[in-house]
Formats: sequence, C-alpha cells, structure tokens
Amino acid sequence: MPSDDKQIRALVERWAEAVHAGDLDGVLDAHAGDIVMFDVTPPYEGVRGLAAYRDTWPGFFAWQAAGASFEIETLEVTAGEDVAFAHALLRCGTEEEFAANPGNRLRLTLGLRKEGGRWVVAHEHHSFPYVAADPAPGVEDDRRRSEEEVRAVFRTWSEGTAAKDLDGMMAAIAPDVVSYEQDPPLRHTGVEAVRRLCARHLEAAGEALVTLDVPDLTVVARDDVAVAWGLDRVEVVPPDGEPVVHWSRGTRVFQRRDGAWLMIHQHLSVPHDPETGEARTGLRP
Repeated sequence: MPSDDKQIRALVERWAEAVHAGDLDGVLDAHAGDIVMFDVTPPYEGVRGLAAYRDTWPGFFAWQAAGASFEIETLEVTAGEDVAFAHALLRCGTEEEFAANPGNRLRLTLGLRKEGGRWVVAHEHHSFPYVAADPAPGVEDDRRRSEEEVRAVFRTWSEGTAAKDLDGMMAAIAPDVVSYEQDPPLRHTGVEAVRRLCARHLEAAGEALVTLDVPDLTVVARDDVAVAWGLDRVEVVPPDGEPVVHWSRGTRVFQRRDGAWLMIHQHLSVPHDPETGEARTGLRP
C-alpha cells in the first residue's frame, strides 16, 4: 500500500484534475461531510458542509470554461497517524491575467483526517496574494504637482513674514481654520484669530528682520487633501543686536478649494521639561 504521503498527494492531484475538467463528482470525492472552506470570495465566515461546498463550484467551472487554467505547480504533504496537511501553489487564471501578472499563483492549504482508513479533506483554504493596484496613469504626476503647490504656499509665507506682509501671510489660510498655537487659548478658530496673533508677533518684532522657514518640510498630498510637517525655524535679527533663532514643531493640513490650497488646520508645539513643566524653547535639531 502506498505511504500516507503518497496517498494524500494522489488525492490532491486527482482533485485538481477534476477541478480542471469540471467534474463535480470528482471534486467532491474524498471530502468530509463537515468540510469548512475559506475561499477567495465571500462568505467571510467560510463555506461549511459538503452541500454548501458543492454549490461553490458551478460558477467557477463556468469561469474556467472561458479558458482559465488550474494546475498544481508545487505540492508539499506532511502526514501524521490520522491527521495531515498539504500546501500547494497552483497556476489559476486566464492567459490575459498571467500576461499582466506572470507570477501570480493561487495558494492552497488542506487539512485532512483519516476516516475508516481513508484520508478525507476536512478543511480547504484558498487565497491569492493581495497586490495593491498601481495608481492610474498621471496620478503620480498630479500628486507631485500638488505637493509642489503646497510647498509654494510655505515659500509665500516665508516671503510674507520677511516683508511683514500680513495680507500675504493670510492669503492661503482658510476662513474656518482651526489652529493649535503655542500662545493661548487652547484653540484659535477662524482666520481673523490667526491674523490677530500673527500681527501681535510682527508688532513685537519691531524693526527686527523676521524670517520663517521649514528646512525639513515633508508634504504628502492625495486628491484634495494634503498634510505637511517639519521643524519651523524662526530667526529674529534686531537692527543692532544678535540674531535669535527659535525652533518649534509644526503640522499643517491643507484642502484644495476652488483650485487653491488653503490651510484648514495647524498644530504648533515645543517639547516641555517633564520635571519642571516648562517649555524647552532653546532646543536645536
């Protein structure tokens, strides 16, 4: 009598041949009455029982009849005394599908048990690897263009800060912006609240030159939403004094409205000393 490994290998090969031939009786042979199958398609809880298992195959046979293949490529079997499992890779698909993705394979795991001296399949699990779809042609170009447009907003802010052009600084801020600033209150709502805060800072700088830049700026844009983050560097150069440089952390969210990117949220912060609770404003990257 062939070894258990050989019996199981022959069983799986007969099953695959029956699938390829559209032979339903052959597919059902050597399957337990309480079989549970996790298939590529729903239901998510699996197909349970031989009758439900039977009902899954006619649709597959119809698809396969249009020219799809179903062939075992590799098969490994491990058998115990009365329990065994096998795993295999199968070439399952149409020629068009293989032309688009030559390496794609159906993955199969089988759990078997011995009943009355005969091996039967008690569990099947089929799956294909998940492969994220490539972006449609032009999508990457659109994303790069959007990211560059957001970066241009930061350049405008830098120029507006240096020129103390408050109107220019507010041009890319949404009317309904919500900003978490380093200054109280906890939340500044609306562009006018942000404008008043910026005006106070520019007024406090007096005749000093104020520059703003984000050297490590990162921008990610998808569709009409973009997120940007980095370390804000603000330098204040008094007319007759030493420059003062302040670093802080900044995260900003943008939305494209009527073709223009507007900041709808901003979050600025500096770390604090856990022992004293004081802000660590003197930190450097």
